[in-house]
Amino acid sequence: MGKIIAITNQKGGVGKTTTAVNLAAAMGIAGKKTLVVDVDPQGNTSSGLGVDRRTLDRTMYEVLICTASPKDVVIETEFQQLSLLPSSMDLAAAELELINFDHREAILKQALEQVRDQYDYIFIDCPPSLGLITTNALCAADTLLVPIQCEYYALEGLSQLMNSVRRVKRQYNSTLDLEGVLLTMYDGRLNLTQQVVEEVKKYFPKKVYATVIPRTVRLSEAPSFGKPIQYYDKSSKGAKAYNALAKEVLKHNR
Repeated sequence: MGKIIAITNQKGGVGKTTTAVNLAAAMGIAGKKTLVVDVDPQGNTSSGLGVDRRTLDRTMYEVLICTASPKDVVIETEFQQLSLLPSSMDLAAAELELINFDHREAILKQALEQVRDQYDYIFIDCPPSLGLITTNALCAADTLLVPIQCEYYALEGLSQLMNSVRRVKRQYNSTLDLEGVLLTMYDGRLNLTQQVVEEVKKYFPKKVYATVIPRTVRLSEAPSFGKPIQYYDKSSKGAKAYNALAKEVLKHNR
């Protein structure tokens, strides 16, 4: 049965989608059958995996409002061992529509149970908010992975996120745990970076990955070509970093 990891941080621009795309690709390359679930209405994960959302008949919107099975929506990408449940702009409306559903916080969990045994790992790319869709992701997940950028105000808003996690644990998903914290946009030349690293390690003792994700042009370029970094430039620092992160995640989950 596949492990479900929600990649979440209510702050935008922290490398959440970059991590969903490239960590999943690294897991596929490592031989693990991997599914990415894109529940962010912006759909950057879907386009980052080379999928043109304008051509899709069904997306996660149809899955969440219960008119489609995930088995009928999943796309096999061109990348090794990597599948996708794509997003659409309609997901912005789903947040409102779900309010009227019974057990509305568990819709995504029920959907993913239908395909969970087909994958080793399932990564959920969450929207940069703490609304009903993110609550669904936290209810469905075994663990959450939190990317944090090595910049000023890095820890701002994290107490809100952890409060939401505690609420979900208390009300819906008592086994939800923290998979790990990932430092992104890392530049070791800056004093600020080192200060942020120290702060984050105090805030999340023993949960910060040894791997850090560097700030690189190649990582920024890859999505515009619809490719994970490993397929865009496998020798780049970004590719090596995400491959190292995948090894860390696999080691922790032995």
